[in-house]
Order: sequence, then structure tokens, then C-alpha cells
Amino acid sequence: MPVPSLPSLTAQHAHLTSLGLEVPPLPDGLTGELLVLHPRHTPAAVLAPLLRLGDNPGFVVEDLTDLDEFGPAPGVEVPDADLYAVHAPERGDEFANLSPDEVDPQLRARGRDLMTVSEGLSWALQVPEVIERNTCFMTTGSRKAGSRPGRLDARVPALWISNGTGRDGRSRKGAPKVGWCWAGNRHTWLGIASVGGRTASPTVSDRT
Repeated sequence: MPVPSLPSLTAQHAHLTSLGLEVPPLPDGLTGELLVLHPRHTPAAVLAPLLRLGDNPGFVVEDLTDLDEFGPAPGVEVPDADLYAVHAPERGDEFANLSPDEVDPQLRARGRDLMTVSEGLSWALQVPEVIERNTCFMTTGSRKAGSRPGRLDARVPALWISNGTGRDGRSRKGAPKVGWCWAGNRHTWLGIASVGGRTASPTVSDRT
């Protein structure tokens, strides 16, 4: 099913404010499709519980307590601004059953950049339908440093829908969740999300 269009940046700003978040003023003339709060201002772990699918609130899986230690992946440049806009977000459905290790170079070869987990959460806050059963997505733009110098943690954050099994608990069946996948693994039901660029103000652009 096609993902519904995003509302205007002004409407998105109002929605984030209605969720109880402290949102910086919307810069005059800011362009883009998706409004994002920089994780230094509002950590991803704060955004996740605000997600909703029906009456089900979002959550972070129990073995991802270090979610906020995931920063921009190597080569991903997030604007130095507490509030910025993303251009042309895509869920990457066509990359289902391919691993991040396989897809990330393909996305960059197309002139696109990897979506961060905060960007994915921001998208789902505005358009909950972007998290669709059997058609969810990884956010490979967020990675954590590994235990060995120069290596990355092998986990990649992802957004999908809980089946209410295991440590999620039955009460969370149907809830949107932030979990993780191995960077080298394939999943038939997870695409790999990307963005066309990022803008912090009418004069500061980080387009790829």
C-alpha cells in the first residue's frame, strides 16, 4: 500500500507540539517534506513511546537500551540544527530481503542518503501508516561504534510491528516498535529507508 503524503511542515510542527515535545520555532522558508528534531535535542528513545498504531503506543525493545548511543553512520551528515527538514523520504520496500551491507552502497550510488532512526520515528509520528505489517523498514543511517577501534556495532535500528511474543509481552501485540537487525542479515519484511537530502534553513542545505 502506498504511504500517505506528509502534511505541511507547519502542520507537522503543530503536531509535534501537540505531543508535548518542546519544538524550536519553524525557520521561515524551510523546505522539505519531513520535519525532524535532532537527537541531541530530542533523543530517539523519547520519540518512540509517542508512536501510535490504533490504541497501541510505541516502545523500544528491551535489548536496545543503548538506542541513544547510535549516531549518524559514517558518511551521513545531519544538519547542525535542532530542527531540520528531510527531502523525499522513501521506505525502501524494493530492498526487502536484502541486507544493509548490500543496500547501503546502492543507495549512495543513486545519490541518496541513509535514513536515521530519528528520521524514521519522525516520519511514523506524522504518518503512522508508514509502519505497515510485513512492509516495515530499517534505518541504517544510525550506527554505534563497535567495541573494537574502527569497527561498527553490527546492529542496525529498525521500525516494525510487534507480534506480542517473547519479551515484548502480549499486551504489546500490534504496537509499533524500535528493534534492531544485524547489518549483514536479510529480512523479507523489512525495507531499507533513505532520504533525498536534508535542509536546516533556506540557506543551509545538506543535499546529497
